[in-house]
Amino acid sequence: MTFEKPKIMGILNVTPDSFFDGGKHQSLEKALIHAEQMIAHEVDIIDIGAYSSRPGAPLISSQEEMDRALPVIEALSRQFPEVPLSIDTFRADVAKAAILAGAHIVNDISGGLLDDDMFNTVAKLQVPYVLMHMRGTPETMQQLTDYDDVVNDVAIDLGSKISKLRELGVRDIILDPGYGFAKTIEQNYELLFRVDELHYHGLPILGGISRKSMIYKKLNISPQEALNGTTALNTLLLERGVQILRVHDVKEAKQLTQLLF
Repeated sequence: MTFEKPKIMGILNVTPDSFFDGGKHQSLEKALIHAEQMIAHEVDIIDIGAYSSRPGAPLISSQEEMDRALPVIEALSRQFPEVPLSIDTFRADVAKAAILAGAHIVNDISGGLLDDDMFNTVAKLQVPYVLMHMRGTPETMQQLTDYDDVVNDVAIDLGSKISKLRELGVRDIILDPGYGFAKTIEQNYELLFRVDELHYHGLPILGGISRKSMIYKKLNISPQEALNGTTALNTLLLERGVQILRVHDVKEAKQLTQLLF
């Protein structure tokens, strides 16, 4: 995959409790219908998540996470073998099972924090890895927002983890600043306006701000009303050289890239 033009990663949550679309695509049939719609709108990657990372989300076992995700991955890899699939998980055993079931990319919201085996597992699997910045856990992250300079601190933290991954032999790394994870609304915007500073690492950058609280809380609206704000902020990300947009609304994001590139 190359990035002369930005890529669109479409979100497929097979959870009952995600903040925006929880329960909408929980059955295999509904998940496949939603995936087909995204493919019709020329999605570049489908990101499958089976564990909600919203604050206060209930803990589920690895087995339950796999029971939700693997049938969808297996069905999509059979029906649409040309579409790259990503597994959104912070657990190494789930990541491995998902790759063996047909996924191609590991998208880890914890950047290796929540499972000590993740970096070694990704190295053995030799698959692309989305390295996201986070502190703590989804339960505790919003109490861990003390930074000297949020952009510099995120860049340094990502840099140290890039070094560890390189030492293990991981070749393909994508950086995610982690909007909404252990950051205040103000820090999210600082990270948005200065995200181009992360190009220092010379790696593709993923921007995931779709319908997040940095939009809907600032506008005093619901996540369901936050598409316009999402498009506006995605435009700023693209202007700053972000190569992948992770979105709930593939059609609108794809149109945005067609207008700008």
